[in-house]
Amino acid sequence: MKVLVAEQISEEAIEFMKSNGLHVDVKLGLKKDDLLSIIQDYDALVVRSQIRVDRSIIERGEKLKIIARAGVGVDNIDIDAATQRGIIVVNAPGGNTVSTAEHAIALMFAVARRIPQAYLSMRERKWERKRFEGIELRGKTVGIIGLGRVGYEVARRCKALEMNVIAYDPYIPAERAQKIGVKLVDLQTLLKESDIITLHVPKTRETVGLIGKKEIEMMKNGVIIINTARGGIISEEALVEGLKSGKIFGVGLDVYENEPPNFESPLFRFENVVTTPHIAASTREAQESVGRIIAEDIVNVAKGLPAKNAVNLPPIDLAEFEFLMPYAVLAEKMGKIANARLGGAIRKVRMILSGKIAEKNSELLLRHLLKGLLERTLGMGINIVSAKSIAEERGIKMEISKIAKSEYYENLMEVEVETEKGKIYFAGTCFGKEYRILKIDVYHVNFIPKGHYIISLHEDKPGVIGRVGTLFGRNNINIAGMIVGRVGDKPGGVQLMLLLVDDPPSDEVLKEMMKLDGIIDATYVEL
Repeated sequence: MKVLVAEQISEEAIEFMKSNGLHVDVKLGLKKDDLLSIIQDYDALVVRSQIRVDRSIIERGEKLKIIARAGVGVDNIDIDAATQRGIIVVNAPGGNTVSTAEHAIALMFAVARRIPQAYLSMRERKWERKRFEGIELRGKTVGIIGLGRVGYEVARRCKALEMNVIAYDPYIPAERAQKIGVKLVDLQTLLKESDIITLHVPKTRETVGLIGKKEIEMMKNGVIIINTARGGIISEEALVEGLKSGKIFGVGLDVYENEPPNFESPLFRFENVVTTPHIAASTREAQESVGRIIAEDIVNVAKGLPAKNAVNLPPIDLAEFEFLMPYAVLAEKMGKIANARLGGAIRKVRMILSGKIAEKNSELLLRHLLKGLLERTLGMGINIVSAKSIAEERGIKMEISKIAKSEYYENLMEVEVETEKGKIYFAGTCFGKEYRILKIDVYHVNFIPKGHYIISLHEDKPGVIGRVGTLFGRNNINIAGMIVGRVGDKPGGVQLMLLLVDDPPSDEVLKEMMKLDGIIDATYVEL
């Protein structure tokens, strides 16, 4: 197998591939035209974040079997194009977790003890001991927003520093936090009680602008804020206001709303702001770990073995894969709806397969279900390989049951999801490549889950649907389709309504909808 390393990885990773009989060419600094002119000669391509592996490169790579991203995200790789060509895409999840956690701790120390400012003063041949009086971390309350892999490692280190650790993460079971002595609280409590706040959540629709002016006003006077997650989760404008007023003692930033940032921003004029150029994951050990992870997967593929960190496809027979793909898509859609409707920490997932589908690779379907369940919370970086390990980390119980025959359909997939806030049930099937959800809880619906949907419960009485239509018309939102599910044949009780709309509704429209007479709840989900 011929491997093209187009962006820098560790020498250890390169030597590992060579020692396993692979021919490795390292060609750095390639422009797109350069890559297009040589990619047809290679079986494997290794990139980091700079080179965009788009459809044109993938289609030119006639021999490509695997594309490896030496890092966590795969935003620069056209996953769909690779999947269509049967090319495995792998990344290196978890390879830089410890490095990022350590950087967050380093920023805490740097801000609390004013280390960069004291260093610059010494460089100017000054001796200003009184000017740089800092604060101890011991005994302080640190609030961790996001208790995933990185947040978990930060919490462990803060406990070792004798800090009081609280965390906000509505998708983590309390048992996981308790294992390391962390108390889960709501966001408002965290903001009010923390001396130091550090962010470790992905950038999603829910987390953009999570911390703004209102949230900073709720914080303690003299708070320290650290962000090594993603820019845009905290408002830089709100940070500036908090720094000007003296509300904030200091800030440590490794990520920014725009990268590179605008260095003319007032944010860079404050002495008590410590900034680094998105280097939290940039350690020798992290790069060696990331390189080793992707090198092992390339060697595995060369030997005909499964890739451990495949983003797109687990190893599966082609015929079986073609049969299962509509069901995999259906499972993922069910997961998305369950997350949107329930929210909260996921406790249990059960999948029941009936008919011929029960004889197939149920693991693939479970992973797609978990991806749909977790993606809304954890962001687009999650994939069908990482989904299961993350679910296990979060203490989610998983169960698959199989039944030889389905009573009404050739194949039937049923899904039950339980969170701390409640339960939801789905039933669905596929007709060829067309996937359909037949039932949600007790409601018969029979629809194709694709597009922008508002899912709502309402009282079964005259005028409710009309009021919803009027609201959407007033806000210039076109209703493309509607399904109403009723329990039984008699009027009254509660109905489920599915609205397919051409454009996503704003949060304000959803809030207005929930105020309408007869509406019980309303949830938007993009399927």
